Amino acid sequence: MAVYHAAVATLLLGAAAIAAPSQAETIKVTIDRLAYAPAEIEAKVGDEIEWINKDSLIHTATVKGGAQVLLPAKKSGRLRLQEPGSFDYICRYHPNMKGRITVRP
Repeated sequence: MAVYHAAVATLLLGAAAIAAPSQAETIKVTIDRLAYAPAEIEAKVGDEIEWINKDSLIHTATVKGGAQVLLPAKKSGRLRLQEPGSFDYICRYHPNMKGRITVRP
């Protein structure tokens, strides 16, 4: 009987491990010399993007009609992704700076 319970527990715990959601990741984007690097990233819902501004200028990561992250000089900012889709973003102060985030469910 103990062997049976151990086998059932192993099956249940194994199934729980398979069904457990994957850990959210932090994806880093560096801003240097008026450019996002990498300019295009892929992520999943729940992941967080961290923009690291190495420039001596203020920047933003701004989605038209959506989120905006203010990035002071030599500082960083974060955004947690909450919905799937593809999102183009720019720096509000330097619109030649462009990036794209593709978010999977």
